[in-house]
Amino acid sequence: MKFLGALIVIWLIIGGLAAWQRGYFGGAPGSCAQAGTVAVTIVAGPLNYLGVNPQIACELPQPSK
Repeated sequence: MKFLGALIVIWLIIGGLAAWQRGYFGGAPGSCAQAGTVAVTIVAGPLNYLGVNPQIACELPQPSK
């Protein structure tokens, strides 16, 4: 169990490093899509270095009148 926990932490650290190298931590995300892309990049972890380039597209509903 400790091994699995350590593996998950290392996986997420590698994902955070990939997001940092792509410049995602330069400022606050300006949209839902940018925030989602940062999150998915971190979760993808080492896969980022195997050519995976995760991106999220999302649109928030407009408020009703």
